[in-house]
Amino acid sequence: MSVLSSQMSTYLEKSSWIRRMFEAGTELKKIHGQDRVYDFSLGNPDLPPPASVGQALTHLAQEAQSPYAFGYMPNAGYPHVRQKVAEWAGPGQEASLQADDVLLTCGAAGGLNCIFKALLEPGEEVVCPAPYFVEYFFYAQNHGGVLRPVLARKDDFHLDLPAMARAITEKTRIVLLNSPNNPTGQVYDKKELQELAQILQTASRKSKRPIYLVSDEPYRFLTYDEAEVSPIFPLYKHSIVANSFSKSLSLAGERIGYLLINPSMPEKATLMEGLILANRILGFVNAPAVGQRLLEETLHSQVDVDIFVRRRELMREVLDKAGYSYPPPRGGFYFFPAAPGGDDVAFVQILQQERILAVPGSGFGCPGHFRLSFCVPEQVIRNSAPGFARARDIKARE
Repeated sequence: MSVLSSQMSTYLEKSSWIRRMFEAGTELKKIHGQDRVYDFSLGNPDLPPPASVGQALTHLAQEAQSPYAFGYMPNAGYPHVRQKVAEWAGPGQEASLQADDVLLTCGAAGGLNCIFKALLEPGEEVVCPAPYFVEYFFYAQNHGGVLRPVLARKDDFHLDLPAMARAITEKTRIVLLNSPNNPTGQVYDKKELQELAQILQTASRKSKRPIYLVSDEPYRFLTYDEAEVSPIFPLYKHSIVANSFSKSLSLAGERIGYLLINPSMPEKATLMEGLILANRILGFVNAPAVGQRLLEETLHSQVDVDIFVRRRELMREVLDKAGYSYPPPRGGFYFFPAAPGGDDVAFVQILQQERILAVPGSGFGCPGHFRLSFCVPEQVIRNSAPGFARARDIKARE
């Protein structure tokens, strides 16, 4: 007799390749030593938070003896912090936001689960481009939904708009984007987003109810080569933005994020009521009090993005010299090269023999590629170069 539910047992079988490779890396480091294993598996920000985070923590420590310093607050978050987030995020979304347009959440993941809880009926679908962040599959199923991935264009990982249009049916409730994309690093252009918005408007009129466009944007702050993350609010009124401070402030473990509702959405007040209730009944209850208070003093700060710029260029040098094929990432801190020979799982195992940890593209709904996270020190990237070259040679000789 299984201890677990059948659903959870199935989930464990499909569990994240990212974590599996991270655990494999832990064992390799025990055998070979920390400095002789090149771990590109996990997107765990390694940069220290900005100085403003430490300063804010000092101020909070001084207030720790005050009554209710970290007590309960309204389920949407502290009103004054919601207002600060609205004023800070509004310009980037080309929208005039108020506190009532903001829900503070337990990271972007908590926010996405609130959206799915509030909107999805059993069996309704979430359409998203593939490759996609692997947890989307589980988030949709958490709330009776079905994830329906649509392969992006293989040459550059931009949206395959005709394929997405074909995937939208009477069951489609949400279209979910992630830009800059994890794992490809692609940033969707304004023109393709405009075309997607037109597709959704037509489909919504046909089904006589709105299809919601959700943009998951934790890497919005990190783009390259003058790429810009186009805001979706001016393009489509039934739109929601999810974001977090895990990467921009290196606060991944604090689980602080937010949702923004398009202020031009006709039924935004009702939707916000549903999101707030979902935030409570899913067990999140509130975004962490400490995280919310940190935002008061840190919203206009971020980690040193020039470090990621240098790492990206160094990673390109290593991969180019070894002969790998990939579209250069325009945002985030991932590369998504084609796996030599086409079998991503087999090639990742060859890399592992060279003490290089990568994640198969199969884990992101896109076999034939593998993901490399370059949020690692430059020395790790440099020292991995011979292993990348040897792995490609081994595959070529097979």
